[in-house]
Amino acid sequence: MERFPVTAVSLLGLLGLWIAAAALTSDPSILPQPWSLVGPAWTEIASGKLPYHLGHTLVRVAWAFALAMGIGTVLGFVMGRCETVNRWLDPWLVVFLNLPALVLIVLCYLWIGLNETAAIVAVTLNKVPNVTTVIREGVRSFSGDLDAMATVFRMPFRRRLRHVLLPQLAPYMSAAARSGVAVIWKIVLVVEFLGRSNGIGFQIHLYFQLFDVARVLIYALSFVAVMLAVEWLVLQPWERQARRWRTA
Repeated sequence: MERFPVTAVSLLGLLGLWIAAAALTSDPSILPQPWSLVGPAWTEIASGKLPYHLGHTLVRVAWAFALAMGIGTVLGFVMGRCETVNRWLDPWLVVFLNLPALVLIVLCYLWIGLNETAAIVAVTLNKVPNVTTVIREGVRSFSGDLDAMATVFRMPFRRRLRHVLLPQLAPYMSAAARSGVAVIWKIVLVVEFLGRSNGIGFQIHLYFQLFDVARVLIYALSFVAVMLAVEWLVLQPWERQARRWRTA
């Protein structure tokens, strides 16, 4: 709770910069003042459009996040523990890490079609390499002494995983999750912008064509608010819990 005042003041500073920039431009069609968004935002909420499109985007983010974390964690764990597998898969990892997100999105739409499967696959493929890299480095940092202790006491794999491996890996998993959420929702918006008929990205595309800056900001900020809530209420507490054993 002691972080709340600092966070609040920081966000108020950002809001102040927005107000100052809007005042300098003196053109609501370019950058409206924050309070001028209240009316249009309420209209979008009352009509059900904003909750509808926000819901579709959240579903895509949730699916892509779960798949990317699951696949990336397994790949990173195996690559970190087995040098032979790492040598074989590392070039693939480098290729996908450096392949632009836009290319993967377009190729998925061309190969799979303009559907939900292509959208989720595109986002997942863009995030799996990052998760794999973080988890692999976490596995490489495992304590040799703890591994030796588990071997001496002949701990079954399931117990070793729960009591020895996962506690050491938890900070890396939380770091991958935090960066994953931030990256995935941005890529989801691009996916929706290019090839979906609903979602926050689709609405931003629509209002971009109409040059309606106010509604572009409303839809963008609605999702930013959701992601901030996820960050503060879920990811940051999880990260503190994951790191607690290191300072206990």
